[in-house]
Amino acid sequence: MDDPIGVKKRVVVVGGGIAGSLIAKTLLNDADVFLIDLKEYFEISWASLRSMVEPSFAQRSVINHLEYIPSAHIIASAATDITENEVLTAQGRLIAYDYLVIATGHGDAGPCSKDEKLSCYQAEHDKIRSANSILIVGGGPTGVELAAEIVVDFPGKKVTLVHRGSRLLEFIGEKAGKMAHDWLISKKVEVILGQSVDLNSWSDDVYKTSGGETIKADCHFICTGKPIGSSWLKETVLKDSLDSRGRLMVDANLRVKGHKNVFGIGDITDIPELKQGYLAQKHALVAAKNLNMLMKGSEENALVNYKPASPMAIVSLGRRDAVAQIRCLPIVGRIPGLIKSGDLFVGKTRKQLGLKS
Repeated sequence: MDDPIGVKKRVVVVGGGIAGSLIAKTLLNDADVFLIDLKEYFEISWASLRSMVEPSFAQRSVINHLEYIPSAHIIASAATDITENEVLTAQGRLIAYDYLVIATGHGDAGPCSKDEKLSCYQAEHDKIRSANSILIVGGGPTGVELAAEIVVDFPGKKVTLVHRGSRLLEFIGEKAGKMAHDWLISKKVEVILGQSVDLNSWSDDVYKTSGGETIKADCHFICTGKPIGSSWLKETVLKDSLDSRGRLMVDANLRVKGHKNVFGIGDITDIPELKQGYLAQKHALVAAKNLNMLMKGSEENALVNYKPASPMAIVSLGRRDAVAQIRCLPIVGRIPGLIKSGDLFVGKTRKQLGLKS
């Protein structure tokens, strides 16, 4: 694009999740920002499970894009193609860019509007409240946190968690996973490992596992992993920048390999670290700094390098407890819970976006 004197460079951000929302906010005063997102809102994703047991919590964690980037151009649509200088949306719009940021994370369509999303949380809450027995499929962080939220807020419910792996929380150390397992058992959650659930054949609230067991539950929640949101890139100019797992390959400056004016941030990247929300935020801040320098004409050797983080994860266990792994040290209980489990970093994240906590 031409750059008349005094005209801001155009930055197009595809994806309005944790990373995309923060980079759009950070660049708002220095660039002409376009945000292309399937939804009209940003959601603090790690607060979603609390919103299922406490729907009012979502009033703070689900935020319309225009609340925090009022002067940006919001395009509520999927992106379907990318050329060397334009993005095509599902609505048929061509959006030219000087710089492009890909931040599509993991695939998760969801409702388009905030009101629809809040209604979904109310419906999930009603389903949990009316059920006597609940089946959770998946023993990663989502399944473990949902089981914990339910047994803490509804201690009379019978909760069964089924996980195909040999242990819970396989993305962190074995000791931390065992701590989470023991905590759930202490709250009377039934944990079944090494089996899957056939969700195509359940009837009369009876489910069958791959091991031949039957589970009776009034409702179920699927908490298995979501695919990386990169399949749409396979037919674009960035197709050769995807690795064998579908992750976007980026350099130390977070630029997509082979493209000087395209950045990749968040879970979609091939950075060798745990996929965590706080790390996606760090990506956004490093990429924003580099974009600002490029827009001001800085030399490329002045760009900031992103350093992959050391392993650290905190998995909430209800409103007070958590299990954490910091480097190789696992810890469970109230101490890690004080870090995350109360407000789930919602106030902090809102402040980052310039909103009241």
